Amino acid sequence: MATQPISPFPSVDRIARFEAVASLCEVYGRSAVIDAIRAVLDEHRTHREEPEYRSPSDDELSRQIADRLHDRATPRLRRVFNLTGTVLHTNLGRTQLSSRAIEHASMAMREACNLEFDLDSGGRGERDSLIEDILVELTGAEAATVVNNNAAAVLLVLAALAHKREVVLSRGELVEIGGAFRIPDVMRSANTRLIEVGTTNCTHPSDYQRAIGAKTAALMKVHMSNYKISGFVAHVSEAEVAHIAHEHQLPLIVDLGAGSLIDLSAHGLPKEPVVRETIASGADVVTFSGDKLLGGPQAGLIVGKRALLDKIKRHPLKRALRVSKPLLAALEGTLLAYRTPDLLLQELPTLRLLTRPVDEIEALANRVLPHLAAALGTQWQVDVTPVASQVGSGSLPIEVIPSMALICRPTSAKVGSALKRLARDLRRLPTPVIGRVADDALVLDLRCLEDEQGFIAQLGPLAAK
Repeated sequence: MATQPISPFPSVDRIARFEAVASLCEVYGRSAVIDAIRAVLDEHRTHREEPEYRSPSDDELSRQIADRLHDRATPRLRRVFNLTGTVLHTNLGRTQLSSRAIEHASMAMREACNLEFDLDSGGRGERDSLIEDILVELTGAEAATVVNNNAAAVLLVLAALAHKREVVLSRGELVEIGGAFRIPDVMRSANTRLIEVGTTNCTHPSDYQRAIGAKTAALMKVHMSNYKISGFVAHVSEAEVAHIAHEHQLPLIVDLGAGSLIDLSAHGLPKEPVVRETIASGADVVTFSGDKLLGGPQAGLIVGKRALLDKIKRHPLKRALRVSKPLLAALEGTLLAYRTPDLLLQELPTLRLLTRPVDEIEALANRVLPHLAAALGTQWQVDVTPVASQVGSGSLPIEVIPSMALICRPTSAKVGSALKRLARDLRRLPTPVIGRVADDALVLDLRCLEDEQGFIAQLGPLAAK
């Protein structure tokens, strides 16, 4: 049978006059529409010699052009439902900011602001001054500054205080954080020589004493935030190391990692090191994150003795690592919440989610269950089951928080392939849903689900898959 001849494509100009395409110019602009037309035509020319190829109708071309324009205009950074059970999930953006932090950052992005302008004197100001006073108040330090993350904070401190000199650190504290980023690598980048003391599991005061020499610039402690050693262990406290350092007129640098401004145990969570307590123990410089237990934007905070902070602020790296005005505004908005401690759990999403009562989550799960079960159909069994959430981002690594989850198990199909398909279908919803696969089931931990109606409203498409 003779093959049907392939019709020539309409010209770009003619396609641009299609009613459905011409209207796209009002949304995307004519130049973007013309580019999309050419891209769609090029794709068809690539495939037109294939045996099964069929020339598109005018309506099909219009739809393909519209789809391409929509895809290219849709941001890749999207809101998702974090139902993984990890509150501070590094891959899902860690902290959700408070309304006050968001509004303050929005103001800074929309308007001119006194980022580096002293409103009292009318002269040039320092951006650090916007948050320094409140950080000093909350931590008990003499001075403070901020850079773009905690790894940068450690790098800057070491570069400013120990360039081409030695820093003494326990071997058991040579941590690696996410992305294979290691403390020894940071030290090398700062042109600082690491002097390891003790063993993996045991370090004693005498180990620090013996390591101090003419080239020693500082002693250092790193909080083991993302792992724990148990069994036969011996650690030297910050207070003890501070005493040794000060006997030799050396500073003690402490990297707290997550860093908390309050005692979490007062809210039913396991205790983490508190910055104020670390300063009180004798630490001269303390670094910690803004986007973990503090509940703010990604930032590296440095607090400590004024003489040392002045030196850190003057280092050339400080400008390279400085934060933008929206981030600084979001950080200030977050820190202001700590001045009203009675309202802190209500205002900061991180603390609110970490302390959410289990009975509240269980009630939520029971309300959502029938909607999810109806959307999945008879091929799936959905149950409400107790699970364990975790803080995430290296905070409280071995501690878990009781929670409740919807457990989805296939009733007939091959378990592995069925779970992969369901996880994929959930990710393809208008607001992607991210759970976790465990014990031959898809687990949707509801600790972080606050938009109950938004979640339920989009489940309809699942039933049609």
